[in-house]
Amino acid sequence: MTLSRICCIGAGYVGGPTCTIIADKCPDVTVTVTDLSQDRINQWNSDNLPIYEPGLDEIVRRRRNKNLFFSTDVKKAVIEAELIFICVNTPTKNYGLGKGRAADLKYVEAAARMIAEVANQSKIVVEKSTVPVKAAESISNILKANQRLGVQYQVLSNPEFLAEGTAVNDLLNPDRVLIGGEQTKEGREAVESLCWIYSHWVPRENIITMNTWSSELSKLAANAFLAQRISSINAMSAICEMTGADVTEVAHAVGTDTRIGNKFLKASVGFGGFSGFGGSCFQKDVLNMVYLCECLNLPEVAAYWQQVININEYQKRRFANRIIESLFNTVTNKKLAVFGFSFKKDTGDTRESAAIYVCKYLTDEGANLRIYDPKVTDKKIFSELTNPLMCEDPERVKELVTTYPDPYEAANGTHALVICTEWDQFTTLDYSKIYQKMLKPAFIFDGRLILDHEALMKIGFQVVTIGKKLQRSNVHRSFSTSSQS
Repeated sequence: MTLSRICCIGAGYVGGPTCTIIADKCPDVTVTVTDLSQDRINQWNSDNLPIYEPGLDEIVRRRRNKNLFFSTDVKKAVIEAELIFICVNTPTKNYGLGKGRAADLKYVEAAARMIAEVANQSKIVVEKSTVPVKAAESISNILKANQRLGVQYQVLSNPEFLAEGTAVNDLLNPDRVLIGGEQTKEGREAVESLCWIYSHWVPRENIITMNTWSSELSKLAANAFLAQRISSINAMSAICEMTGADVTEVAHAVGTDTRIGNKFLKASVGFGGFSGFGGSCFQKDVLNMVYLCECLNLPEVAAYWQQVININEYQKRRFANRIIESLFNTVTNKKLAVFGFSFKKDTGDTRESAAIYVCKYLTDEGANLRIYDPKVTDKKIFSELTNPLMCEDPERVKELVTTYPDPYEAANGTHALVICTEWDQFTTLDYSKIYQKMLKPAFIFDGRLILDHEALMKIGFQVVTIGKKLQRSNVHRSFSTSSQS
């Protein structure tokens, strides 16, 4: 079965890029990306896209208004489409049963009910949002309970494996595409229809088909395994700081073992960046795994995965504590420049960014923060830091936090620089110039292991980093001693 019209519900980090690539690779297929937010759709129809991904804007311009359309008329697009992607947000619940662990599926349910309300012919419905196991079954039950005469539905699972900052390349050259469906004649036909879309550019051997539940669990398992590696190397970084080992050297030695490999073995301030978890998936998926295990009465397994989360929280808190202790045990009224606010480089996404938590811990101690990020807007920074779940006194945060459009301006007159995101530009700044304008002793806290520490110490900086002792930093040695005591 070939397809001619596809609709996507949700114009966010998954739906927008995914459907842009489909439109580019399938020029005979009309793709309509829908969202209830008029502002978001206006951005997709402008030269200022709502998300930043290298290479995405060029492809959008190439296909927009040819076979790629962005619209708020969700119902019309659903009626016309043969296949519908559900790409809505599935945040972790912050209320009720499963609070803090379970995924909130209210937007998925709303999308399913809307499809059932307006569909007048059979549809293939594809869950692409990050969802817990058996979400497809819930979608199918809603659709079948409300289906019209002569209308049939096939619900597929097609999880995304995009890394923000490399989403375009991940879509163009995926390691694999997973498609799960019912093991019936109709289910297999629906799976083959989606396979036909991807086969326009993905080798058929890289398109893996399976049952729905395996597909859903594979997504959670993949992110949980990656998160586990991150927490493992971050746990090693704490040991390295106490023993004189270098976590970078340890990671290299471990990574050369072909049974282990070298991916996701770079210690950092927390999930996000090279090796930290942040963004919309890692933490959420591990928490989903914890909740699933609890619901299945597997408390030992739930505790195992919860510890992966605990190590990540510990790493962020530990980094903030090191800043405070190194600055003579107080940051009250001290000016600190924070370089980077997104959860990793090459994206404007701040969800679960380690920078949010580091900034919270520092403002709780009364620090004056001067934040610079090349892609995150001032509005987004303050939205994150004054979120009711993060902050009890938004006005105090606004007094203590200032944003800057230039890193040199942000660093002027500060006591310390804190690297929270591994943006490439931070490795090429003129740190001699920055040092001259800072208060002395001038500190740099490298939470991403991206700077030349020896060069910085020659300039005069006191350098504190993750996972190793810098022998010429007396402050660093005193921190290690106080931590041991």
